[in-house]
Amino acid sequence: MTTLADYGPQVRAEVKQVRQIVAALHDQLIKWNLVVWTAGNVSQRLRTADLMVIKPSGLRYEYLTPSSMVVCDLDGNVVDGSEAPSSDTASHAYIYRHMPDVYGVVHTHSTYATAWAATGQNIPCGLTMMGDEFGGPVPVGPFRLIGSEAIGEGVVETLKQYPKSPAVLMQNHGPFTIGKDAESAVKAAAMTEEVARTMWAAKQLGEIIEIGQDDIDKLNDRYQNVYGQH
Repeated sequence: MTTLADYGPQVRAEVKQVRQIVAALHDQLIKWNLVVWTAGNVSQRLRTADLMVIKPSGLRYEYLTPSSMVVCDLDGNVVDGSEAPSSDTASHAYIYRHMPDVYGVVHTHSTYATAWAATGQNIPCGLTMMGDEFGGPVPVGPFRLIGSEAIGEGVVETLKQYPKSPAVLMQNHGPFTIGKDAESAVKAAAMTEEVARTMWAAKQLGEIIEIGQDDIDKLNDRYQNVYGQH
């Protein structure tokens, strides 16, 4: 069995750094009301080796520390850590294997996004911020059982159809988000819940006015390439 000791000092140094990052980002899930109790998880892939760091299974958020984060390979095998990894580990690993530009994955059960998932509905693109962040609607993915890489397969299949979206609402389960690192994936999770809540409120007032795809593309291009500091 391969252990972290089998890797060189550069990899071990990155593992230490990423454990700190991933542990701290779980606090953001609590801050933005994206999880309750032990639900949800954050992972980040290493750049120096085909490894990832992920939350341990069933551990309450106040007990999470950098040392409690689990290091796994991209087949989901534990390489370092005293705790069992998240039950979603195989799906995170599948996403990393099949989406090589992705270095962060987050799963939450945030209330409004999960409500859309429970009804099997895409969140329609009725806000300019959705064009910015998602390049269209937030899509619903297929129903898949927990515990294997099947959820990861569903995420990858869905994002092939919605290549600008960093989020998928897995039917009857909840949102999975991706990013260039774990922080970007956490941001996507927070934004998914924000637009899910706003679009739910809009439906109570009347019919949502969806933005045309040409305008969505212009919004997304500006946000991705012009907005912010460069």
